[in-house]
Amino acid sequence: MPQQQQQQTTAPTMEQILQYMAQQSEAITVLQQQLLAAQAAIATPAVAVAPAPAAAPVIVEVAPPPKFNGERSQVVGFVNTCHLFIQMRIGQVEERSRISWVLSYVQGGVAEVWKDNVLDEITKGTSAVNTVEELFTKIRQEFGEFDEESRKVDELRVLEQGGKTVDEYIQEFKRAVRGSGYKGRALVEEFKRGLSGTIRRRLAEAEMPPTTIVQWQERVVQLDCNIRQSRVEERILGSRC
Repeated sequence: MPQQQQQQTTAPTMEQILQYMAQQSEAITVLQQQLLAAQAAIATPAVAVAPAPAAAPVIVEVAPPPKFNGERSQVVGFVNTCHLFIQMRIGQVEERSRISWVLSYVQGGVAEVWKDNVLDEITKGTSAVNTVEELFTKIRQEFGEFDEESRKVDELRVLEQGGKTVDEYIQEFKRAVRGSGYKGRALVEEFKRGLSGTIRRRLAEAEMPPTTIVQWQERVVQLDCNIRQSRVEERILGSRC
């Protein structure tokens, strides 16, 4: 008979049994930790996050208008300053409050009596002033120049740079030009006339002299900067000699 081979199953040793039990114990510990973590997450209430505080509004400092006593030369500056303050600080205030605010700066001289008459008409309901713009129109009509264009022309004809900087002269020239009626070539000639002789001659003798008022003003500023820079360099070089 052929010899039959019997397969024999080897029994695990004690060391293998202990190792298997340790692995199972470690797996049970991990599962227990995961279960506890899940239970804690369910039991812990969600923490409400407080909304961020709203940013504080930025307050822009604006100078209030000067007191107006009715002098004709102050009308434009007073109205412009009131316009700026209303736009920057009290733009949301109702019209009646704006009117009262403007009138509070009308003090002294003939303007004081005029203000009392306006307030009396407002109180009685007979005033034609219902908006602050209508009040400004009334101020211009009552105290403004009767012939502003003539006054502007006179102011422009005597305006000179003198000891002013170029920037100061340009700003005063622009202010005087408004309402003067000057345009084109006549405007350029008045601007040239008021410039200092040195700057006027240098630009007139330039290879491509300016022609328009904008070109003259831009070139004047550039030339003035070059002259001042040259003087600074001369002083520095002179101090090294």
